[in-house]
Amino acid sequence: MSRRQLNFFLTPGRESSIWEGVWIYFEVENLDEHITAIIAKGIKVEELPNDKQWLWRESRLKDPDICQVVWCPIYDYGSEGFRFES
Repeated sequence: MSRRQLNFFLTPGRESSIWEGVWIYFEVENLDEHITAIIAKGIKVEELPNDKQWLWRESRLKDPDICQVVWCPIYDYGSEGFRFES
């Protein structure tokens, strides 16, 4: 199985506005370096890389269509420390 994948989360009708709309996740190697390079190109990042309570490290921006674009490291989804809560 390839380590390259793109996840789309479509969540219309959720109670919390934080989850509404389209969320696009990009898994990248060296998250912090990747975001530094994006910022150097003049792209505004709304949330710098940080560790989340659900054990992910993420960085976020909203694109012009108000989609959430999230970058995170490449995770081993079978690892004991990984969890996804919907």
